[in-house]
Amino acid sequence: MPSRFSLPPADESLDDAASLKRSPLRRSTPAPMAAPVPTAPITLQPRKGRGTTWAIAHRFSRDEREPVDDGWGALDQAVQAEELAPGTQVIFEHVKSILTGNESPDIPFDLSINPYRGCEHGCIYCFARPTHSYLNLSPGLDFETRIIAKVNAAERLRETLSRPGYTPAQLNIGSATDAYQPVERKLGITRAIIEVLCEASHPFSVITKSAGIERDLDLIAPMAGAGLAAAYVSLTTLEPALARILEPRAASPQRRLKTIQSLSEAGVPVGVSVSPVIPFLNEPELERILEAAAQAGAVSAFSIPLRLPWEVNPLFQDWLQTHFPDRAARVMARVREMRGGRDNDARFGTRLRGEGAWAELLRQRFTLAVRKLGLNNTRTVLDFGEFRPPARAGALHQLSLF
Repeated sequence: MPSRFSLPPADESLDDAASLKRSPLRRSTPAPMAAPVPTAPITLQPRKGRGTTWAIAHRFSRDEREPVDDGWGALDQAVQAEELAPGTQVIFEHVKSILTGNESPDIPFDLSINPYRGCEHGCIYCFARPTHSYLNLSPGLDFETRIIAKVNAAERLRETLSRPGYTPAQLNIGSATDAYQPVERKLGITRAIIEVLCEASHPFSVITKSAGIERDLDLIAPMAGAGLAAAYVSLTTLEPALARILEPRAASPQRRLKTIQSLSEAGVPVGVSVSPVIPFLNEPELERILEAAAQAGAVSAFSIPLRLPWEVNPLFQDWLQTHFPDRAARVMARVREMRGGRDNDARFGTRLRGEGAWAELLRQRFTLAVRKLGLNNTRTVLDFGEFRPPARAGALHQLSLF
């Protein structure tokens, strides 16, 4: 029986793979006797372990489809099929490059590595969801159930770092996906990447909301001791009930606090990301989250207000109406107040900060809490002077013969 982690045939592209397991709700079934009668939009029930039930069409889709009642029960069958909890499918990809340069002045690192595309954690607010559109996959359900694994990431990283002209720069792992999402336990792509960085003494940081990072403390801790590594844990809420629907397959809030403690006790400089701040949902917890993280051992913190780029906007608003219909209008009104009257603001300089009186109040609350807790008193500066190019793949093969 073939493994679900087996490589696709050589002539199968990601676009071909995207045609598999399509939802019945994405098709219209023609009626045999008369034209289909459009129905009201279907509201699917939340699924345990999934951030969204909506396989929303991406912005590059050429066709627009909607469910219809053809008089033969096709609509009921489609709804029943859609309510079945979909499994996670992992698609292997061989990439040509693994380092991505950063052109945003808002972000404090120069390079990023994302071992996966998509993320099974299913965080409804994830700003990276729209990247699945480039794969002809839905930023909704596909983003958290169709995971692309870059199986040759460590090999490509080794090739890049060993080039004569390469100069080390601020590098972050997991900026657009969680490098320690569940599939990492089986594939170990992130660990292989860190092994190459350790061999090259290349400084790096990692951001995650998974306890899986503790597995690699044998690599990260010595690097941190040499001034070459730092970690950040995303902690959005302390309420387990909210976490279960906001970030359904991520580690629980208490488990993430334990991870902060484990990293700190191992000598790894660890910061906390209280992001995104969602008005009237996790926003009232801001100070409590920072206090809990500081008590666990965090030494730094940052926070970003909710962002709703591209398809994230309708997905989040659908989620909001499903789980918090009583305050959905208030939440969106406050979001727009921080985004110049729009649902989203993509401008450099304001997109990660927000603007207006409410955004300023959030900044003041954050600043006061951080000062009171002694966070951000010292800046973690990584050492770039120890970098040495790793052995090329061919050289490693030669050495393995002896």
